[in-house]
Parts: sequence; C-alpha cells; structure tokens
Amino acid sequence: MPSTTRLQACGVAIGPVFLGVWLVQALTREGFDPARHPLSLLSLGDRGWIQVANFIAAGLLYLGFAAGVRRALHPGPGSTWAPVLLGLSGVGMIMAGIFPTDPGAGFPPGAPAGMPDYTVSGVLHEAGFLLASLSWTAACLVLARSFAAAGRRGWPAACLAVPAGVFALIGWPDPSSLTVRLLIASAVQFAFVAALAVRITRGLPRDLRAPRRPLSPVRPGRPGRSAPRR
Repeated sequence: MPSTTRLQACGVAIGPVFLGVWLVQALTREGFDPARHPLSLLSLGDRGWIQVANFIAAGLLYLGFAAGVRRALHPGPGSTWAPVLLGLSGVGMIMAGIFPTDPGAGFPPGAPAGMPDYTVSGVLHEAGFLLASLSWTAACLVLARSFAAAGRRGWPAACLAVPAGVFALIGWPDPSSLTVRLLIASAVQFAFVAALAVRITRGLPRDLRAPRRPLSPVRPGRPGRSAPRR
C-alpha cells in the first residue's frame, strides 16, 4: 500500500506532468496554435493518444492525492467530502481522456475552421471537464471550512479566493482570449492543489485532523462545605 506521503505527493505532480506534456505537444504538433486551440484538441490526430494518456494520468494522480488527503484529515472535519470531491475531479479528468473532444478551429489539419459539430464523445468530454472543475471548487470550499475550524486564517481565505479568481478569469467577457484564459485557469488550479499537497505533506496541525473537544466544566464546590484545614 502506498504511503500517505507518496499519495499526497501526487497532488504536487499533477500540474507539472499535465502542463509539461501539453507544452511539448504544443511546440511539436503541426498546426497547433496554443493561443487559438484549446488543449483538448491535442487528443485528436495521429498523436492524440498522448493527450488522452495525459488526461487519464492526471485523473489517476488526483485519485491518489484524494486518498492521501483522506488519510491526513481523518477523522477531522472535511475528511469525508474533501477526498470525495477531489476524487471526482480525477474522475472528470479521466472522462475527458476517454471521450475526446470534437475537431474544430482548424485542428487537426483538415478540421472545420469554426465551431465543432458536437458528438456524444464531445459532449461527454465537456461533461468530464465540468465535473472536474466544479468538484475542485467544492473541495476548496470544504477545505476552507476545515482550515477555519482549526483557526488557520490564511488558508480559509485562499481556499475561497483562488476558486473565485479562477471563475472570474474564465468568465471574463473576451471570447478572443478564452483559450489562453482557460490555460491560465488550469495552471492556477494545479498550482493551488500542489500548495495544498505541500502543506499537508509537511504535517497538518493536530486540531485540523481531529475536532476540538470542549473543555470540561469546572464543578463548583458543594454549598455549606469549606476547604479542609491543614
């Protein structure tokens, strides 16, 4: 059975592995323009299997990280839902790999220049992406509550601010830069997962792993009795 530290290290590896593989393909795949083509289009064509494997590998790393978070938080607050939601993010990434997107925007070469004609595979790919994004966001909210219960001020704020920033970046009203903004948003998500993994790997405070116990009330002395004299 993998150690907890190794499982938590999966969270650090997700971003470098996924974005590193994307970068190599973006620089070597003929006709691919990172400023115009979503990274999902790399799942198509003769070498599309590389990006398919990249999605699946990222999903498996998410699942490993979720297992590590479960061990680290148990039995404290968030020890159930945070790992479940992180695991669902992994499932979404695996879905995005198993079901490739539809060709469009002129990639692969010979594909329609405009919007793609959606197929079942393309719809399931988008569903996987949506599942991964929403589950990651919900996991951040759960972890914000966990850190707040432990009295940690910085981490709850970060767990709320980072998802808000990601959604603001994606929702910015400029269609021409959407592809680049989606890539930046993905990098921010992976970076925050890595930061969480590092924090957990270094050891969580005891009050985050287990809920605080209320102090025992002081029992008042019985009326009519004085302290014994020496």
